[in-house]
Amino acid sequence: MAKNSAAVRGWPLMVLLLIILFTAIIFFIKAAYDSCNAHGYVQTESFNRLKPIPSLRFQESPLAFMKFKLVLLVSHELSLSGGPLLLMELAFLLSGVGTEVVWITNQKPVEPDEVIYSLEHKMLEKGVKVFPAKGQEAIDTALKADMIILNTAVAGKWLDAVLKEDVSRVLPKVLWWIHEMRGHYFKLEYVKHLPFVAGAMIDSHTTADYWKNRTQERLGIKMPDTYVVHLGNSNDLMEVAEDTVARRVLHEHVRESLGVRKEDLVFAIINSVSRGKGQDLFLRSFYESLQIIQEKKLQVPSLHAVVVGSDMNAQTKFETELRNFVVEKRIHDRVHFVNKTLNVSPYLASIDVLVQNSQARGECFGRITIEAMAFQLPVLGTAAGGTMEIVLNGTTGWLHPAGKEGVTALAENIIKLSTDVNMRLRMGKKGYERVKEIFLEHHMSHRISVVLKDVLRKAKNNA
Repeated sequence: MAKNSAAVRGWPLMVLLLIILFTAIIFFIKAAYDSCNAHGYVQTESFNRLKPIPSLRFQESPLAFMKFKLVLLVSHELSLSGGPLLLMELAFLLSGVGTEVVWITNQKPVEPDEVIYSLEHKMLEKGVKVFPAKGQEAIDTALKADMIILNTAVAGKWLDAVLKEDVSRVLPKVLWWIHEMRGHYFKLEYVKHLPFVAGAMIDSHTTADYWKNRTQERLGIKMPDTYVVHLGNSNDLMEVAEDTVARRVLHEHVRESLGVRKEDLVFAIINSVSRGKGQDLFLRSFYESLQIIQEKKLQVPSLHAVVVGSDMNAQTKFETELRNFVVEKRIHDRVHFVNKTLNVSPYLASIDVLVQNSQARGECFGRITIEAMAFQLPVLGTAAGGTMEIVLNGTTGWLHPAGKEGVTALAENIIKLSTDVNMRLRMGKKGYERVKEIFLEHHMSHRISVVLKDVLRKAKNNA
């Protein structure tokens, strides 16, 4: 690190610094692979709230009852997107308590894929078996399994394609984990078996309500018993977030690589680059905030925007639009594009504010939000979807409307946080406290355990 090297005197300190950096890198790589609200409860379709969850972090895993059970996990794809990574995390939690876990990916590219190879290898290392989606091995496993978990609405196509006449035999032991909020997923070919499964597990109340209403109105089918399960941060991510040395090293290293100074203020949006994630509107808000600061001659640090989630190779039309906007407005020295990554910890450690700008119905949950709060970052989010169940407006961050009408509101919120360091620190602290209260791994494990016990009971009654 160039800025620090001048201050270091003698090789022993340099060696110590390298050891710290290496340790930090190990921490965040581990967190990336092993890593998506309000009161820590699980709800069925009746949406009756249960009591808050007690602290269980240092007790036996709430999933210990799954030991020796056989669970088949079916994912529509295997990629760096949220749905598959969440299912992988559940696979590791179950495998860790002695569950026999089998993974199936329904859709794979014909050509070898480096990401798929890497993720499958990671699962095999963790004791998760990986089977082909089709064939007798998949059918036999489905019939023998104590539970089948379908991940995302699209995974429903696997049932008829592979099990065929055996579909009805497995439906009573199927838990359908749904993350989608987009209307094009409401197709009968995907979800025609949904009313007959043991239950649906959904990441937020907003999404659960949306699915309940949409399936009745559009498809004329009824949702099964529905469980709302808020997610939690992995223990490994929390270790990085709470390690001040690792955070400082990452903070300095990433800022140096971006050309951002220590005193600059960094607002980041961390999502796959797509129109639905709202990077275009964020950049418009960021530019508008710069204009207001200049017009009003506000005394604030130099502002930077970081867009994490680019695809340098794809060169999509949308990303080209983003880059052209930056050039057109002459803010290329303040806006930084970073390629999509499995590991977000270095960027969370290096920024000052997270922007969660998902559009339309918002995020089903938006795990990056609670990950940012673990790093004591205030969050500027759209008042839509699961974000409203995470961010306490005015306490842990500020909410703004989705769509074009939210551009100016977001710009104003950027200025609020830019001009008030105490507000940033206060909101970051409150967000961290909220994570510690309800968004940790053991909270999520407990919430999921309630669901799995209920599904096992139903499967037994229908055997």
